[in-house]
Amino acid sequence: MRMSEIPFGTTDWSSVEPEHFPGEEGQATWRTRRFGPADNPIRVRMVEYSPGYVSDHWCEKGHILLCLEGELETTLADGRVMWLRAGMSYQVADKAEPHRSRSPNGARLFIVD
Repeated sequence: MRMSEIPFGTTDWSSVEPEHFPGEEGQATWRTRRFGPADNPIRVRMVEYSPGYVSDHWCEKGHILLCLEGELETTLADGRVMWLRAGMSYQVADKAEPHRSRSPNGARLFIVD
């Protein structure tokens, strides 16, 4: 990830319009900002998973993800399962390891990709 063409700025996440995405179970709510050049922006998101959330797809996008609240279970395509609690993060490259998320009790995440 190369960060360019991004002037200093702040974000009040409560003022960013939420988007709602149904999972296989539960719902994901995203508040998204994009920064940098239009042809290769960096996406920054505040994401909330409802209790019982289960992703409806395997993700191959690279992320840096920080768990702010709750717990997140991430299953990798090879069968490994990783748990994040508040204050923990993970990072994965594009197309490196397909992963799928689940949050039995809900979670709030900060994600850069």
